[in-house]
This record gives sequence, structure tokens and C-alpha cells, in this order.
Amino acid sequence: MAVAGALAELESLLGSRLARSAADRALHGQNETWFPALPPDAVAYPETTEEVARIVTVCARHHCPVVAWGAGTSLEGHALAAEGGVTLDFTRMDRLLDIRAGDMQAVVQPGLTREALNTGLRATGLMFPIDPGANATLGGMAATRASGTTAVRYGTMRDNVMALQVVLADGRVIRTGSGARKSSAGYDLTGLFVGSEGTLGLITELTLRLHGQPEAISAAVCAFERFEAAVETVIATIQLGIPMARIEFVDETTAAIFNAANGTALPVRPHLMVEFHGSEQSVGEDARRFGDLVAEMGGAAFAWASGAEERTRLWKMRHGAYGAALASRPGAMGLVTDICVPISRLAEAVRETRADIAASGIPGPILGHVGDGNFHAILLVDRGDPEALRTAKALARRMAERALALGGTMTGEHGVGMGKKDLMAMEHADAWDVMARIKGALDPEGILNPGKLVERRQ
Repeated sequence: MAVAGALAELESLLGSRLARSAADRALHGQNETWFPALPPDAVAYPETTEEVARIVTVCARHHCPVVAWGAGTSLEGHALAAEGGVTLDFTRMDRLLDIRAGDMQAVVQPGLTREALNTGLRATGLMFPIDPGANATLGGMAATRASGTTAVRYGTMRDNVMALQVVLADGRVIRTGSGARKSSAGYDLTGLFVGSEGTLGLITELTLRLHGQPEAISAAVCAFERFEAAVETVIATIQLGIPMARIEFVDETTAAIFNAANGTALPVRPHLMVEFHGSEQSVGEDARRFGDLVAEMGGAAFAWASGAEERTRLWKMRHGAYGAALASRPGAMGLVTDICVPISRLAEAVRETRADIAASGIPGPILGHVGDGNFHAILLVDRGDPEALRTAKALARRMAERALALGGTMTGEHGVGMGKKDLMAMEHADAWDVMARIKGALDPEGILNPGKLVERRQ
């Protein structure tokens, strides 16, 4: 058996760092949402790039699947061992290798989390701003091209990864990109691996772009009578060029869930949650301009979170929306989906999605990073109800079709994984076959994260 041969070799290579216990395998077979448990045959805990290369070389020789694992927080089954094999858990490769303050860069291993990186940067006046909510690993964030609440100002992982070290499917180690701000030297291989979901290579080192910590930060929340007014405020804010660091939408259902989970007293109406970064003067001016716009659109007065602790509570509440939504319906599981549309079509997309969810009978709070046209629906389905799950999947598919009809994409940040693989042809047509050809060139045996993102060419 191919896997058995690989495990025998890996055991001699890694010793106790190749875990085959039921507990280890079960832990790495779980996921954050509705997918069934898919445990690997074993879990490897590498500590160096050289070890990763040796592991992959062994697995390639035995045609054994290899799946990368960071924090396990992805939402589309990216890190599940769909075809068994070996899961590489990168949590022991978690060092901050270098801070290049003069160049505003950091070099990190893939198992370092974003919060740990920012803790290591505190004394430098620099920060890494990409904030997907979960305390994800930076390697996983690059592999899924993560973004989050601050993308409207700082961009996504695509914009903030400058260079990579990658182990290919045959065990070769390559470097992509450099510390230079730009290059015209050949294909953009860094961009190719960012977002490839572990199907083209295993990231073992990242050079990241850092940003200065803002002199002043101010955050606030405001309610609207109608969701249309909230969304139209977002569109006008972006079109007027008001520089937001975060601008989040939550619907009235989410506001009620927040109150129940956090003891808050938000009006049960649609809300915008916003944050401004800059100098004291610029933050004050930006907040004033935005406040004038909110008043014009019929929004309520701001509830300011001026201190650091208040801001932390505000964004902790927002980031905890998924867990709070699950708690609001005991016994439910979540099918969490997202779409992204051009900002001018945002109101239309939200309106039609709300109507579709309401007609389905499935609870589906809506929230999202609307400053870049991206929003989410948390479709709450009772466990053990296959009909409800089918209905939720059909809803998610219609959301994807709607996004494409409006000139957008079926996923703005969650990625493809297993959950949206069947929608790739709809979005990309023949370009999906080009992706499969790239996969075939770099991983001809199909051992890297099989069953995800692309179809394997025979």
C-alpha cells in the first residue's frame, strides 16, 4: 500500500513527530463548518524546511497525499485529508525569523500566527494588518489568500506577501519574489502560490510587507432603519474616497445575536461598524465627513469606542459572530459562504440574497467586509437534517450565481477548497482547465492537497 510504505519511511525519519494515534488523526480531520470528519492516516510535525522537503520526497516516491495544516480555521474544507495520506502540521515552524524595520518587512515561518507576529512587532512601530478574525497562521493565510476586516485599507494577503520559500511536489525547494518593492523579472510565482491552497507547493517561509502603526485610531458603530441605507452609505463612502480602515455591515439578525452573546444593547436594526486610522487631525476629519454622510442617509448617531479596550471589545464581538450565531441555535451547524461584487452592485446583491434567505426558511444572518464588496451569510442548519443542508447548499449556489451575474466572484476571501470546487467551471470556464494544467506541471502525481480547487487531469 502506497501510504503504508510512506509512513514506514517517515517514522524512521521523524520518530515521535509522526503521530498515528486516533486522537491526533481525529483532531486533524475536523473543520470549522459542515464538512464530515476526514482524518489523515498520520500527522507529521516538521521543524525545518529541509524536513518538509524530505517528507514530501518520501511521499512523492510512494504516491502518498500530503496536506498542509496551520490552525485549521479555514471554512471550505481546505485542510481536510480528502484522500487520506499525511497531514503536515506546521505549528512547530512558528518563528519570527527577521524584522527588517528599515524596509518595513518581516520574515516568518508558516506556523507563526498573525497575533504572535504583531506581538513581536510591538516595539518597532510596525504592524501586520491583515485580520481575518481567527488567529490564523500566516502560511495558511497566504495559501488561502486571506483578507478580512482591514482589507478595504491595507489589501489582502496578495498585496502583502513579497516573497516565499516553497517546497514543490518533488521535494525541490524554491524561492519566489524578493525584498524589492517591484520586479519585472519573469513570472509572478509568488502570486501563483498565494491562494493556491496547498495544491502547488508547501510554503515554508514568507517575507511580509509591514505597515506603520497609526498615530490615532477611532472606531464607532451606528444603526440604520433600513439595510438599503446602510449599504448605500458604504457605497457612497468608497466613491467619495473617505479612507476607512474598516467598514463592516451587520444585519438586524446579527445585531440581535450580538446582544444575546455579549450583553450589549444594540438596536435590533442593520448597523455599520467602522474604524479610522491616521493622525489625530486626519482621523477627526475622516470621522466628521463620514458622520455627515451617515446623517444624510438617515443613520443614527455614532456610538464611539474611543479607548483601546472598547475597540477591542467591538471587534472581538464582530469576529465572534460565527460562534455567536451557532450559539443562537443550539444543535445547529453553519454553512458559511461569501461572495464579492463590484461596489456599485453591492446593494442589489445584499437585497436579493436577503430575500432568497427569507424565502428558504433557513436562518441566515448576513454580515461582511462591505467596503470591498464582500459579504457573508451564515446559513444555520440543524445537524442530522440532510434536507436543510441541501437547501442551504442550493442557497449558497444561488449566491454564487448572483455574484457572477453582477460581475463579481463566488468567493471574496473564504476560498474554494472542497466546498466551492464544483462552482469553479461556472466562474472560470476554460481558465479552470489552465489551472489544472499548471497543477499537472508542478504536481504530476497529484499528491498535494488532492480533491481541492482543481480537477486532476488524467
